[in-house]
Amino acid sequence: MSSFTTTGIETGIIRQGDDLVQAFLDGIMRSAAGSFQNGDVLVIAESAMATAEGRIINLATVTPKQDAIRLGEQYGIDPRLVEVVTEESDSIVGGIPGFLLCMKGGTLLPNAGVDASNAPPGCVVLLPDDPGRSALWVRQEIKQRTGAWIGVIVADSRTHAMRAGCGGVAIGCSGIPSVIDVRGRTDLFGRRLEVTKQAIADNIASAAEIVMGEADECTPAAVLRGLDIPIGDCEGIESIDADACLFMGVLARMRKE
Repeated sequence: MSSFTTTGIETGIIRQGDDLVQAFLDGIMRSAAGSFQNGDVLVIAESAMATAEGRIINLATVTPKQDAIRLGEQYGIDPRLVEVVTEESDSIVGGIPGFLLCMKGGTLLPNAGVDASNAPPGCVVLLPDDPGRSALWVRQEIKQRTGAWIGVIVADSRTHAMRAGCGGVAIGCSGIPSVIDVRGRTDLFGRRLEVTKQAIADNIASAAEIVMGEADECTPAAVLRGLDIPIGDCEGIESIDADACLFMGVLARMRKE
């Protein structure tokens, strides 16, 4: 892959109902990128997407049920937040003080992606209802308004097992493959690769988060240019079943024992 550039797109504070695409168009004009071009990949923070879509909950409106109260006491979490997390989860795997580990949409993540960061006071932001659909919508809108054929990723920040800090993870992807299969290629010593797949969308999300930031930067998106990834009709995130996952498989066996 040739060299590429990563440029943050500043927008100001995004609010419910805002025209997010127009915010990106205005922001990119003020950036070094200047405009969207064919082959660009736009990465959007899930919090900005979810906020524009109205995925905001005021905790004052939440009445926790008994199970939420119990889990809140067990893990030191506001039971109202536990109630929201439970509603957003497919299942609760476990927890540590301050966080619940949840299954949602075929992936494992803390608090089902519910986050108070970059949310109005007393509120939490949920994940976009359908990040893949949101990514496709943004891609189609930018094509219609500018003529540029781009890829779009909706990204979240996630922790990784036994590592401090967060990295970017793609939760919605449109226009580029989320994973590139390199099985069949050879390594430096001629050995055939048997299992290797490159999580290209996650890698792009992490690169974008370097310029987007996590705090008060008001940079909820970034454009990567020069990646040389063909733009096409690819949609969605490639995932694997829990039984095929090393971490979930080991956890499941430990729980059975």
